[in-house]
Amino acid sequence: MSNLSFVKFVRDIYDNTEDFIPLHPPIFGGNEKKYLNECIDSTFVSSVGKFVNQFEEMMAEFTGSKYAIAAVNGTAALHMALILANVKPKDEVITQALTFISTANAISYCHATPVFVDVDKDTMGMSPVSLKQFLTENTTQKLNSQTNKIQPLNNVTGNFVTACIPMHTFGHPVRIEEIIQVCGEFNIVVIEDAAESLGSYRNGQHTGTFAEIGTLSFNGNKTITTGGGGMILTNNEEIAKRAKHLTTTAKVPHKWNYIHDEIGYNYRLTNLAAALGVAQMEQLEDILNRKRILASKYKAFFEGSDIEFVTENENTRANYWLNAVLLKNRVEREAFLDFTNAQGVMTRPIWELMNRLEMFKTSPKADLSNSEWLADRVVNISSGVIN
Repeated sequence: MSNLSFVKFVRDIYDNTEDFIPLHPPIFGGNEKKYLNECIDSTFVSSVGKFVNQFEEMMAEFTGSKYAIAAVNGTAALHMALILANVKPKDEVITQALTFISTANAISYCHATPVFVDVDKDTMGMSPVSLKQFLTENTTQKLNSQTNKIQPLNNVTGNFVTACIPMHTFGHPVRIEEIIQVCGEFNIVVIEDAAESLGSYRNGQHTGTFAEIGTLSFNGNKTITTGGGGMILTNNEEIAKRAKHLTTTAKVPHKWNYIHDEIGYNYRLTNLAAALGVAQMEQLEDILNRKRILASKYKAFFEGSDIEFVTENENTRANYWLNAVLLKNRVEREAFLDFTNAQGVMTRPIWELMNRLEMFKTSPKADLSNSEWLADRVVNISSGVIN
């Protein structure tokens, strides 16, 4: 298969012979303008308004989560999840080295330290084997006076590991049940980063609902978008109430007085953004179906070629948010990226590994062989919804 044949195939899929083809543009084919006009006419354009509640209710129903709390973006939702999980300064939080920067940034916002473990090649998400190996070989179970729990103490840094954030990369579910089991053995809280996996399932259960707290993102390039926006998922009523309280500046309800009972965060989603979200949710099933059709076309195209298309694993249903392929090596990856982008078909490499970024070079890490292998080979290809 030549790079030119790929470009021609993509242009044919999108009925596009000349224009630039972006990686994942948003699609507005429903009631977006109608609902936005309703917001404007009502004057409820900020965080108070019917669409915020409606969006939360629709998301809870779709994912099967008891509660869904809207936030201004996915990173804010993740930061709030860490606060809700009681992550303190100097704590260590295990995550994967192969992830988007928001995961590591949110940990840093809590003045905690990210610890990077490896991923599985087939999911591109956290490896439960690497997770358990790191905890077994590098920590000792001690009483943490902050949490009053027996938790793993990093033998080198002398800090406690208190939480773990696996991410469902590009919408492909990780082995989340195994990760939760390992973390349960070590008394570690799991926060599920489902930012990219709205509409993805493992064993029939929606991602973001396995752990006590999960998060979603509705950035402009996500499966559905509110322009920005995020969501916190939980089945725990107490956590849900606290999430709502903290994300709305910890204001005590009152008709006119401004009383705040703790440090809060202005992480509220606007009614305008939620109006977009409601309109997008009305189209979600159709969007997911069309994305699966696109993935099947790519799978057939790459069959038997020297480029491997990344497909969903057994017992999972991926949303195929960003379709991904594996090149033979970094040299071929660079050639593919150079040619496709020069031809006006946007492609991009997977993220730089977190441990290679300047601010995280000194963070603890496990052996990252799979992450390094994938970082040399993975490329995202055009994934916008097809007609």
